[in-house]
Amino acid sequence: MRLPIVINEHSAEPLYHQIEVQLRALIVSGQLEEGTMLPSIRELAGMMKCSVITVKRVYRDLEAEGLLRTRQGTGTFVTHAGEGDRDRQRLSSVVEALELALQAAIRVQCTREELEELFRAAMRQHYDKGGEST
Repeated sequence: MRLPIVINEHSAEPLYHQIEVQLRALIVSGQLEEGTMLPSIRELAGMMKCSVITVKRVYRDLEAEGLLRTRQGTGTFVTHAGEGDRDRQRLSSVVEALELALQAAIRVQCTREELEELFRAAMRQHYDKGGEST
């Protein structure tokens, strides 16, 4: 199975975090349905060109959140996430991304007004394309 996960090698964000955030998003958005078998740790490590330890950490973290279940000798599967769980995870991902953006803005001394305008511009760019999000 090929997962649509894109790694940015120039990002300051750790590799495991990039994979984890994207895999979580695939699960909570419903793009990976309950029961979907994920690549083995070795397979995904090969696809991502990273260590087995990195993928093991991602799977362990998502299993701790209740999004994955590993069956010894069978594989790792997407678990059932209730609608409330999906919404909570989905919104949690957005809050985390907004926190990172806010921290970046503070580091470069963006004013509140500048940040609000940047956010409004990004919203217009993504939501004003025929009324749909991308």
